[in-house]
Amino acid sequence: MAQAAFVPEPAPQSPDPTSQRPESGGQSQGSTDRPTGPSFDVLRWHDEPWTAQLALDLLPETNGPKVEVLSGSVIVTPHAGYDHQNAELDLAYLLKQAARREKLWLYAEANIISGADLFIPDIVILDVPGGGRTTMDIGHAVLLGEVVSPGNRRKDVIDRPREYAAAGVPFFLRVDLRNRVPTIALFELTDGEYRPVAAAAAGTTFVMRQPFAFSIDPADLLGEEAPVEEAEPLGEEAPVEEAEPPGGEKSGGEADVQG
Repeated sequence: MAQAAFVPEPAPQSPDPTSQRPESGGQSQGSTDRPTGPSFDVLRWHDEPWTAQLALDLLPETNGPKVEVLSGSVIVTPHAGYDHQNAELDLAYLLKQAARREKLWLYAEANIISGADLFIPDIVILDVPGGGRTTMDIGHAVLLGEVVSPGNRRKDVIDRPREYAAAGVPFFLRVDLRNRVPTIALFELTDGEYRPVAAAAAGTTFVMRQPFAFSIDPADLLGEEAPVEEAEPLGEEAPVEEAEPPGGEKSGGEADVQG
């Protein structure tokens, strides 16, 4: 990732030399501390609207939480649960083989630029390879997919599809693991909105023909359940719905750092 594209502000000079503090750790001390390279500390003092390029320049690369930019704000999302991780890895592996036969390239949690916004979808399928790149423009996205996280249902079910549709992404894939009953739904962009073209729940076969042929029983994406003594208590959730329409309330699974 590119190094920080800014010059740290110098510490204010005091007429009394004894009041000046020595520098430590590559940063000037005092109320105007500024990092000298990519650092999450920048989130404490940057008070202008964020853009994708600013985030790429000022924030460090991470294999931890997702760091996205939407409408001028930085959005930090912790890693999802084990079911989410298992489904994402297995689905990405299987989809990648099918996509390559049609000369399409699949990446998991890759940086996608859409104007000033930075998205990191769970599944990214491009019409060009991304080797050697840090980001790709959303115009190269053929299909973007999200595995729905319990704490981010609105983002994965409503917000992201709406944003991807506005950017003209032809297909959207959604995997829902609610109540540990996996469902998969594929949507195609039609007249500016996503319309469902294929859907299936665990125990049946999900079949898609565009943008490439692929089929799977959604149950294959669910890993083994943790031992009872180690399993986390599960809250009561609503029953599984097919092709959930827009609606619902925003939940608190992500931190929104306003610019």
